[in-house]
Amino acid sequence: MLKTAIGRLRIIGLLEGASFLILLLIAMPLKYWADTPEPVAIVGMAHGVLFVLYMFAVAHVTIVHRWSIKKIALAVIASFLPFGPFILDKKILRNER
Repeated sequence: MLKTAIGRLRIIGLLEGASFLILLLIAMPLKYWADTPEPVAIVGMAHGVLFVLYMFAVAHVTIVHRWSIKKIALAVIASFLPFGPFILDKKILRNER
């Protein structure tokens, strides 16, 4: 799976999506309800790095597979939505070769 541009995008997308959900559903509530800001710093940094890697992976797939503007837009929009990378993976990336 790591040997292809699509495979790398799928893995990075799933990791980025999971880090976003952990940030929203675990780290942020801990910060505001339990007065514990440390998880946001840690998970936020990891999510930021994964987000940048995701964008590079989208750019790489765009070059290799000549993605249309529509697919690029869907991939970028998916990165900003909770569960977006998972939906993108299921609807588009699994069928790409």
